[in-house]
Amino acid sequence: MIENMPNGSTAHEVLAVVFQVRHLATRNPQLSVLLWERAMDPQRGTWSLPGGQLRHDEDMVSSVRRQLAEKVDLRELTHLEQLAVFSDPARVPGVRTIASTFLGLVPSPATPELPSDTRWHPVSALPPMAFDHKTMIANAHTRLVAKLSYTNIGFALAPREFVLSTLRDVYGAALGYQVDATNLQRVLVRRGVITPTGTTAKSGRAGGRPAAQYRFTESQYRVTDEFAALRPPG
Repeated sequence: MIENMPNGSTAHEVLAVVFQVRHLATRNPQLSVLLWERAMDPQRGTWSLPGGQLRHDEDMVSSVRRQLAEKVDLRELTHLEQLAVFSDPARVPGVRTIASTFLGLVPSPATPELPSDTRWHPVSALPPMAFDHKTMIANAHTRLVAKLSYTNIGFALAPREFVLSTLRDVYGAALGYQVDATNLQRVLVRRGVITPTGTTAKSGRAGGRPAAQYRFTESQYRVTDEFAALRPPG
């Protein structure tokens, strides 16, 4: 329950939109978001983004990291950034509550242990959502799609080392449309985003030539081409 802040009229909460590409080893990788099921009113039984009240003695980044660790035991974040502020006076019942949202990314194939009331849901098939949290997820997804075009943010979703078909699946799941592996390689190598490791992956059951492995050149977020845009085919 969110309590009044000292001015008696407004509360402030921080909420995390945490994405991971799930089922990467299958033919159906999916961009998924971390949600927890509400056990109490208001809107009992709907699903919410993890987060909660901002304490008076902490900044927002510290608050969202603390709450992800305490409430859903999530510590495998490779990227975290503030996204937007939601301030509609009627966004939640009761005390007016301003929400600051954060984008968090978890790499594949991390498998964090989650509480029983928390699970991953495909972004394309969200359950009934509480309050304005569905809008927050859409906002975060739009921002992620844009950043995949002009930054190296893919490092925060991909395995440490990968073959190009795996990277294609990561980008395709996050973008929401199929990506050509050759074109993706050309763009990301030209920008210095990915580099060959000099090793190859083990051959699959069908045999064939072992695929070259790559890694992201950096594991720190940076803009690579501020005017670039990845667009759906056709």
